[in-house]
Amino acid sequence: MKRRGDSSTSNIEIAVDHSGEDTFVRLKGRIDVDSSPDVRDRLQAILSSDPLPHAVTVDLAGVTSIEASGIATLIEALKVARHREVRFHLQGHGPVLQLFESAGLLALFDKSSGGNGAS
Repeated sequence: MKRRGDSSTSNIEIAVDHSGEDTFVRLKGRIDVDSSPDVRDRLQAILSSDPLPHAVTVDLAGVTSIEASGIATLIEALKVARHREVRFHLQGHGPVLQLFESAGLLALFDKSSGGNGAS
């Protein structure tokens, strides 16, 4: 497994792990208007890589809050992933994932084969 970490100057920390054909993105902090571009850039880079991952899982367990710009960023990444035939998952626990669920957005993301949350 190869691990790359990143801590930007915004309110979010992004860690990317590559395991075989799958990529795991762990987010920690707030996803707001300032940090959404960092998340978007990282997800776009992953979804433009060669070779493409088979699946991308975004772990929201460390996200303390998310604004509309963050939700839009994740939905945009989902659309790109679908276009490129990459499975895109959300996982985690807590209020951010519950927000996706209560807004009916969680159903848009691929279902995770594993435990916590959905994708």
